[in-house]
Amino acid sequence: MFWYPFVKRGLERKGYEVWVPKLPQGNKPDLNIWLPYALENGKYAKDTVIIGHSAGTALLLALLESIETTIKQVILVAGFCSNITGSDGKILKETYNWEKIRTRAKDFIFINSDDDPWKINEAAGRELFKQLGGTQITLYGQGHMGSTTFNQPYKEFPFLVKLIE
Repeated sequence: MFWYPFVKRGLERKGYEVWVPKLPQGNKPDLNIWLPYALENGKYAKDTVIIGHSAGTALLLALLESIETTIKQVILVAGFCSNITGSDGKILKETYNWEKIRTRAKDFIFINSDDDPWKINEAAGRELFKQLGGTQITLYGQGHMGSTTFNQPYKEFPFLVKLIE
């Protein structure tokens, strides 16, 4: 779906072992279903890089609260930490332990677009940046960087592949 196969191939060429999970009920974000699946099926170690897109951001924040390992890098694409238009409230937690999340990754990168149709824009990325530090990147004219609702196929994401060593 969207740029995931492109990024997977690019990272495998760089020598990474890549897992792109097919989340249960993937089209209906629900942290109560997604988090146990990610904890049970994922591998998290000091050299792990995790990437989350949109609702995947909430999953990764909860995941980082739950694991005891400090991983290498977290990249959140079209990430947010407060309710957005159209959200049914099943993906975000009411509160996050930002201090614990901050200690679970050595590096955080937030990528948002200035024209995201759900308003998950630079301001949404800044909320995450304020909580976690790291690097905030604003892309221009890139929409949600993948969306069936707004017909944004976004099949390639070479910039993302370049960000990962």
